Amino acid sequence: MKHSERFVNLVNETKEQIREISPEETLARIESDQAPLLIDVREESEWERGHIVGAIHIGKGVIERDIEKHVEELDREIVLYCGGGYRSALAAESLQNMEYQNVASMAGGWRAWNEREYPVK
Repeated sequence: MKHSERFVNLVNETKEQIREISPEETLARIESDQAPLLIDVREESEWERGHIVGAIHIGKGVIERDIEKHVEELDREIVLYCGGGYRSALAAESLQNMEYQNVASMAGGWRAWNEREYPVK
């Protein structure tokens, strides 16, 4: 997908303020004894076409409103992903602004996950 220059600039600035982890790191974290909460921030129609095994869905448009229904502990590890890593970066910044302390965005998003043929539902 071709994104506007302003959007890409915003995301790039945001990525300087958040933590990004690779799909490989995400998979390793999911398979560990202390798996993070994996949140898909894509649109519901994208989620329904497929998502990472074990993820929950909270769309980017409502994550600030709904996150506390799923995560009360501000230090809980959370990994967000979207289609390509842009929306999840913006959502990660929002959660950090809400005082969540252990948030990451998965670099490359759903596309990168699928390229590696990792588990999906």
